[in-house]
Amino acid sequence: MNTGKTLFAQRMDFLPWTTFTRLVDQHGGDRYAKSFACTEQFRAMAFAQLTYRESLRDIEVCLSAQAAKLYHMGFRHEIKRSTLADANETQDWRIHAEFAQCLIVQARKLYIGDSFGIELENTAYALDSTTIDLCLSLFPWALFRTTKSAVKMHTLLDLRGNIPSFIHISDGKLGDVKVLDILVLEPGTFYVMDRGYLDFDRLYLMHQAQAFFVTRAKSNTQFRRVYSAPADRSTGIICDQTIALTGTTSRKDYPLHLRRIRFKDPETGKTLVFLTNNFTVTAATICALYKARWQVELFFKWIKQHLRIKKFYGNSQNAVKSQIWIAVSVYVLVAIVKKRLNLDASLYTLLQILSVTLFEKMPLQQAFPGNGYETPEGVPHNQLNLFDY
Repeated sequence: MNTGKTLFAQRMDFLPWTTFTRLVDQHGGDRYAKSFACTEQFRAMAFAQLTYRESLRDIEVCLSAQAAKLYHMGFRHEIKRSTLADANETQDWRIHAEFAQCLIVQARKLYIGDSFGIELENTAYALDSTTIDLCLSLFPWALFRTTKSAVKMHTLLDLRGNIPSFIHISDGKLGDVKVLDILVLEPGTFYVMDRGYLDFDRLYLMHQAQAFFVTRAKSNTQFRRVYSAPADRSTGIICDQTIALTGTTSRKDYPLHLRRIRFKDPETGKTLVFLTNNFTVTAATICALYKARWQVELFFKWIKQHLRIKKFYGNSQNAVKSQIWIAVSVYVLVAIVKKRLNLDASLYTLLQILSVTLFEKMPLQQAFPGNGYETPEGVPHNQLNLFDY
């Protein structure tokens, strides 16, 4: 007897499947698919992410153990590892990349009003990359060093809600700063970056696009002081200066003045020097923005620990990129579910609960204790009373 949808199916209902179908048609994803469509590939890979499956065989065995529930989870046939492997090799990864971007747009709208601890009306992004090490013999297309392969995940993280707004997957040899060449800049937005992105030519282009940047200065940066603004040393701000670059190349690359803030962290005692093209917000806000950049590092750590992007189910470039993009979709989908259901639990808690309850048939809100959900009157329970009192 059908007693309702599984939690997995309820979670998949939050996805815009009409958009997914349009992307599949656009890229011809199901052109050569006889019985295993792109939608089933996505569901199988999303299931693997949610339940921490280690291999294709692991996915096959776990789904086969619940064969009676597969239809209600959106699968028309039993999942075979060879079929899933073929799909990962052949079905275009761009389908999953563009679908993840659609989910990102939805999530950012939900979190647009959230605070990230800084009184700032502008949008603020943190830009960084993480390297995922690979075996050279299995992934020769991602050559990183002479004896090593790797892929890089370049990420622009919206600090409101910690939602990635831009992701670019490259081989390990692509320099971080080159990502600025393909980034679509938004006027009036803050881009917070570490010293790896200090390229004055590219920063000047960012300034011309009316975007703001916050980055750290290198020790060999040559400049002259133009003006010093008053600084409250009790807050850790040593100086707040307007400077002009004096290096032979740097002054040509960035001919305008920059703002230089020297800050001593009272917690660690470490002195940091920040450069920015924004002269309006307070020096304390600039320091707080750079401190918030750490959120992108936490994002990388989180997805590496709780999603499957370090071990891959296929060796081709298409399989690797498909798996990473589906992992991003799962992360964003959890964030969307959390916001739409007004759940107080963290993303980690949501994933842990879902990983052991995906096959259960109950209202989705009921799976998360402490959220105040009560079963509506008149709704029959799955378990019958054994004794009459």
